[in-house]
Amino acid sequence: MAFKQHLSALFPEHRLRLLLGLVIAGGALAAAGAFLTGHLGSSIGGAQGLLFWVVVVALGSAAPVRMPSGAVVDVTIAAIVAAAILGGPVAAAVVALVGTVELRELRGLVPGRRDGIPWYGTLYNHAALTIAAVVCAALYATLNAGVFSPTASTLAAVVAAGLAYALISNSLAALAVAVMQDRRPGKVFMANIRQFGISLAGLTAVAWLMAVMYIVAGPIGILPFAVPLFATRSGYQKVVEIRDMFTQTVRSLSSAVDAKDPYTAGHSERVQLIAKDLGEEMDCTDSELEALEWGGLLHDIGKIGIPDAILLKQGALTREERTVMNAHPVKGEEIIRPVVKLAPELPIIRHHHEWYNGSGYPDKLVGEQIPKLARIMHVADSFEAMTSARPYRMTPLTEPQALEELRRFTGVQFDPEVVAAFEKLLARHPAWSRPDQRAPVPHAPIPRLGERHVGPGVA
Repeated sequence: MAFKQHLSALFPEHRLRLLLGLVIAGGALAAAGAFLTGHLGSSIGGAQGLLFWVVVVALGSAAPVRMPSGAVVDVTIAAIVAAAILGGPVAAAVVALVGTVELRELRGLVPGRRDGIPWYGTLYNHAALTIAAVVCAALYATLNAGVFSPTASTLAAVVAAGLAYALISNSLAALAVAVMQDRRPGKVFMANIRQFGISLAGLTAVAWLMAVMYIVAGPIGILPFAVPLFATRSGYQKVVEIRDMFTQTVRSLSSAVDAKDPYTAGHSERVQLIAKDLGEEMDCTDSELEALEWGGLLHDIGKIGIPDAILLKQGALTREERTVMNAHPVKGEEIIRPVVKLAPELPIIRHHHEWYNGSGYPDKLVGEQIPKLARIMHVADSFEAMTSARPYRMTPLTEPQALEELRRFTGVQFDPEVVAAFEKLLARHPAWSRPDQRAPVPHAPIPRLGERHVGPGVA
């Protein structure tokens, strides 16, 4: 715990440098140990066989898919594990170092190009994969000493070694993301495992089948695996495309609301960003963060049915006008209810104006009767509104003034737990303010690591 506290006290760029140094050094030691103490396993078929597996891995890693969560997926884990169990640590090191080279990594070596992966990101990625692959090969050799054979015992050993590879590679990927984005490593790692755990386990078994077919039929025996692996990759791509299309539709709906009022242009997107950051601060699950993402965009969708004379009025609203305005959460719920995929967002849309003491609307819920995500959205929505110009208040509040208002109404309008988490969020990001104007870490020499981790992985 003391080391963790000391590490978190370092500047982000220092932590990233430390992580880079440790992992790259670890990768170099793993490769050196493999070459100095090991030999190329006979089952792989010598240098020609090793070259074949390098090519197989290179083809598999040529077209990774970036998932909505930030994970970057390819299907090379099966080929890397197969090469590791057939050729031992030496083959594992060579395949991880050479076979996983990607075009974007080569572009990153060209001065002035911004569409590639920086050299230090490339080093980190390959070092992480080398560590994972060498440990995978060493574990398999420990569990199943001798020449590879198609037996149940080797299947169990291959699955164990493959899971070790996945655990190490994804742990190092999660560490990189956590340091760069100031997130908790465990949370990043578990999000990846929840999304890809079943696929990982299945691909380790595929590694055993690939090794068996290679032993029985030689390189041509690997060809039948191209179809299911390509189908897996295509499935991931379709998931991304469908989700992107859905998100674009949701974003268009929120833009239609914002377009009615020039003072609220971009309001929904800013609320979305604040709510997601606040949700992460409060350890919300991935599904809850997704609900905050789409709920933030759609929380005011009901205003599309509010007359402009009321929505854009610069003075105080009359009692009747306030009643009409306060109906927008219910109208929003009615608009979105037919969309089954957005069912988790309905409580956010309906209840984001409930007050903690029960004096809000539309249902006058009290305390924890108000859905947790709606309480989070209420703080995010209020903070964004207070720090932006509005027809009824042309001069926005400063960030400290808005925070003081949140404190003043804690326990009355806002959930004390949510406000406390919001204070911590602001304290950790002093330049946070408006989400569309957030500044990067000052003088950070390492803006990002590589955009892929053979995996599935995280970037």
